[in-house]
Amino acid sequence: MVASSSPLVDLISLIARSLVDQPDKVEVREVQGDRFPRIELTVAREDIGKVIGKDGRTAQSIRTLLNAAASKAGRRAHLDILD
Repeated sequence: MVASSSPLVDLISLIARSLVDQPDKVEVREVQGDRFPRIELTVAREDIGKVIGKDGRTAQSIRTLLNAAASKAGRRAHLDILD
């Protein structure tokens, strides 16, 4: 049986793959934290700037979308962009 991933992980993966030049290097995983899940995003080193954006605006927009999707599902989540 194939394990299904979280809808939040799928959302972040879709957004990140759309932004970067190397979509095959995008890795998204959900880690259970103390209070709420943490979504960890890893991209190729050359693409980190595209995910973060100027003054962190792209990263903040991704976090906003994640929070909206999580609250609709009655959850909370936090996005960590790993380098």
